Amino acid sequence: MTIHADHDIDITGEVCPMTFVRTKLRLERMQPGQVLRVRLKGDEPLRNVPRAARDEGHVILGIEPLDDIHIVLIRRK
Repeated sequence: MTIHADHDIDITGEVCPMTFVRTKLRLERMQPGQVLRVRLKGDEPLRNVPRAARDEGHVILGIEPLDDIHIVLIRRK
């Protein structure tokens, strides 16, 4: 099943904690229920971004590896 993303953000050039700061700012500008596709790179952002999003009440719809990056799909609370 393909999930349609309403918004996209590429944080592959960012390091923690800016990875979640940028993700959080984008989520705050979205409507409840909308989906954000986050492109990230590295182990630390892969652990921290989904965990921090869950801690804020958002839903992680999926995490997909794509070469040396990952795509994280987040539904805004």
